[in-house]
Amino acid sequence: MKNIERPAVTPSNAAEWGSDVAAQMLRVLDIPYVALNPGASYRGFHDSLVNNLGNETPQMLLCLNEDHVVSIAHGYAKATDKAMACVLHSNVGLLHGSMGIFNAWCDRAPMIVIGATGPVAPEKRRPWIDWIHTAKDQGALLRDFIKWDDEPRSPHGIVEAFLRGAQLTNSQPTAPVYICLDAGLQEQKLDEPMQVPSTTRYQPATPPRASRKDIEAVAGLLASAKNPLILFGRGGRSREAWDNRVKLAELTGASVMTSIRERAIFPTEHKLHAVPPFYWLSPTAKEAVRKADVIVSFDWVDLNGVLLQMMRKTEAYPAKIAHVTLDASLHRGWSMDYFALPPVDIPVVAGADGFVEDVLTVLETRLAGKSLWKGDNRNTAPKPAYTPNAETEMGPRDIEVALAKVRGNQTFTLAHVTIGWAGDVYQFRDPLDFMGHDGGAGLAAGPGLTIGVALALKDQNRPVVAVLGDGDFMQGVSALWTAAHYGIPALFIVSNNRSNFNDELHQEAVARMRGRPPENRWIGQRIAEPVIDLAAMAKAQGIASEGPVKTASELEAAIERGLAAVRAGRPYLIDAHVAPGYSNPPLSRGE
Repeated sequence: MKNIERPAVTPSNAAEWGSDVAAQMLRVLDIPYVALNPGASYRGFHDSLVNNLGNETPQMLLCLNEDHVVSIAHGYAKATDKAMACVLHSNVGLLHGSMGIFNAWCDRAPMIVIGATGPVAPEKRRPWIDWIHTAKDQGALLRDFIKWDDEPRSPHGIVEAFLRGAQLTNSQPTAPVYICLDAGLQEQKLDEPMQVPSTTRYQPATPPRASRKDIEAVAGLLASAKNPLILFGRGGRSREAWDNRVKLAELTGASVMTSIRERAIFPTEHKLHAVPPFYWLSPTAKEAVRKADVIVSFDWVDLNGVLLQMMRKTEAYPAKIAHVTLDASLHRGWSMDYFALPPVDIPVVAGADGFVEDVLTVLETRLAGKSLWKGDNRNTAPKPAYTPNAETEMGPRDIEVALAKVRGNQTFTLAHVTIGWAGDVYQFRDPLDFMGHDGGAGLAAGPGLTIGVALALKDQNRPVVAVLGDGDFMQGVSALWTAAHYGIPALFIVSNNRSNFNDELHQEAVARMRGRPPENRWIGQRIAEPVIDLAAMAKAQGIASEGPVKTASELEAAIERGLAAVRAGRPYLIDAHVAPGYSNPPLSRGE
């Protein structure tokens, strides 16, 4: 990453102004980066980052849109399980960035979002502009999709707000927090010198563990089951947690399923990984669920949604079900991201990774270390193979096949994929192999998420690759300037079907339900006449690019060129034209 934008002269690091206290809190909290799009409401804070801290620890990352400010911090959290900071200008910047905050909320990603308002004191406001950028309760705009918020009224209040915010956002279940800084307080000179405290006594709590009763009960279910099924949903990035999941599956002989919406959590090449990571249950996946007499969910998102694909009255589902999650502590009434209530025989309020460890310990004793798995292969993933017409017109799945073929045994991180990703040939082998989806299905996130992941992994010698939909890319394209400016290497592949294709399917579903012509589904959806030059859009942001690439062999060669650029420390973009369609069509209402 380029070491740029360092001030020529940096005065004393002593805190002299209210905003100096806020900036120094980020430093003592060990926040390495703060993404921002400038705004006058936090001009004092901006000055403190530059002229009090020297734009170092944290370093500012200039973005061209508040969407990217948040999505970069979101991507960083995906790769590290730690909060980064981002700053949003009063009212208008917060409104812009709120979609990204919602994505991070639904994805349960830690993040310290810093906002600004005011000045709160009316006599300090400039005519017009300061009035429309002052709010009585700015946190009300997003309080239903953040974990906590505060608007401190004193320098000491700033210290407490940052200590509490960091503690809460990094405690499970993680989610964004919001701290709003009054412009007047930022620009207030301190009455006396102020010492920013150590964070040693304000660390996040260890995730709660389950009771012995619950651990024994779930261990008993798994030990006695004839066809156990484990659903691994959310989980941490540590190698220890990854290995414990594998040990649990092998000890119990349970089939395993994972979600393409979540980060890599289990080796998808393993013989017990029954079906490729999925959005919706395939016929093969439904058969695996149907056979299960015991289902144990480890923080699976929308457990009842899985059962609903099997039968409508899920309260009568025959399998015994255990559900391990802390998520209910975040549930409230505004957003329905808590999903339908699942029927659960053993509800467990505990961190998923800790519970895997606890139940594994009990089972190793109970089974005397003898595995219940007979070594049979339940993995149904096919070998990578292109669609028949891939040298004429690529299908969306051909991008996945090309990546799998080029990758071989190399180590990559797949930062993002499209909604129509097949997930059946590109395998996940370690905790950093895949970073999941955007959480809240808000477009424009993919480019920023990729940059955040690449920022977090820039020293790990593993190329970061993303496959983006053309709609997502076009709405988030100006995020690429930040990657170019700071030298953040990532390979962006745009799966370009020149359509808002997800909505084509919805229009077809409505037309069929109403007995109207489904062949009109494309009207108001296709992005053509003219076809947008996505490679030129990337070049305009300072990123090397190529395309449109239209055949599988061309794509493989382009990926090799892109990876060479990334390994040399530069971002790169490929515009890959594919036929309109999905490898795995989404469900539509009424179908």
